[in-house]
Amino acid sequence: MIKNIIFDFGDVFINLDKQATHVELQKLGVTSISKEMMHGSYTYEKGLISSDDFINTHQEKFPNLTKEQLIFSWNAILKDFPKHRLDFIRNLADSHKYRLFLLSNTNEMHISWIQENCGIELFHQFKNCFEQFYLSHEINFRKPDSEIFEFVLNENNLIPHETLFVDDVPENTEAAKKLGIHVWNLIPGKEDVTQLFEKNKSLF
Repeated sequence: MIKNIIFDFGDVFINLDKQATHVELQKLGVTSISKEMMHGSYTYEKGLISSDDFINTHQEKFPNLTKEQLIFSWNAILKDFPKHRLDFIRNLADSHKYRLFLLSNTNEMHISWIQENCGIELFHQFKNCFEQFYLSHEINFRKPDSEIFEFVLNENNLIPHETLFVDDVPENTEAAKKLGIHVWNLIPGKEDVTQLFEKNKSLF
């Protein structure tokens, strides 16, 4: 029986356009994303470098780009937060039937954008639905590394087979599954988090 539910954030609650950052950078003349740039973004998601250092590193590589252009491109991935999903998680939290957790690969600039563009009140309403609100840049781990799942399990005394993890990235759900956690690999555009119980009937 499921007692604990761990949710991802992007493309589970807030909509994403995962190609948008690359598209915006292409418009500015950055035609490819190097392995070094990808490593830098992972380091930033782990909170191991500051937003200023992250931006400055890119400006050193692309001196023709302004700080504002880089920030706009970086945040282009973020879209809207549908109200029906906020209503769903608030109702689920109010039911007190499950321990609820958020576990997101994110960074300081993305969270700031969400607070500003979705509204700080909405953000806090959402955050307050969860017992713990784990953001990768605050805990210095990122998915799909096994350490991040072990951290959440150990910190909260969660039993893997009593826990469901909801994420849209197969690599993340596969990593959780290896630890004995039940998973739902939600497909954005075809499934919605509000279908949680319909799609996972055998677990509830």
